[in-house]
Amino acid sequence: MIVLRHAKADWPDVPDELRPLAERGRADAVAAGRWLAEHGLVPDRVLCSTAVRTRQTWELAEPELGGAPELVLEPRAYRAEAGELVELLRELPPVVRTVLLVGHRPEVQGLVLELAGEGAGEALERVREKFSTAGVAVLEVPGEWGQLVPGRAELVDFAVPRG
Repeated sequence: MIVLRHAKADWPDVPDELRPLAERGRADAVAAGRWLAEHGLVPDRVLCSTAVRTRQTWELAEPELGGAPELVLEPRAYRAEAGELVELLRELPPVVRTVLLVGHRPEVQGLVLELAGEGAGEALERVREKFSTAGVAVLEVPGEWGQLVPGRAELVDFAVPRG
């Protein structure tokens, strides 16, 4: 499982859900896609919040992957609590082996911390400290999605690619 926080957004005078990526965010989104490809992390399915900045992040990251995962624009991923995101993941069919969730902070940070539980390690400490824009968390999740249990995943990597 891969969790990607949207890249750096701009702050124009528009509703929150319509905020686009800033120039730096556009470069960072491409860098995130490149980082995923370099690490062989090509998802089967992408669950993406419907906010403009998350969709733009995915649109810029996806061409770097060299794959064509199924994209699901998920309105429930916008402003969802960590527990609600766990429920979304539990709905995934077993045929989905690797999912990438593109979302927002603090929700994605909360999700990673909830799934990884009270474990230790440098990556988990970095997630606790700050889940930066364009941050990528990679978790190993045991079992099928329908049986996803908080505290049972292992955070195996956390990176903040920059363009």
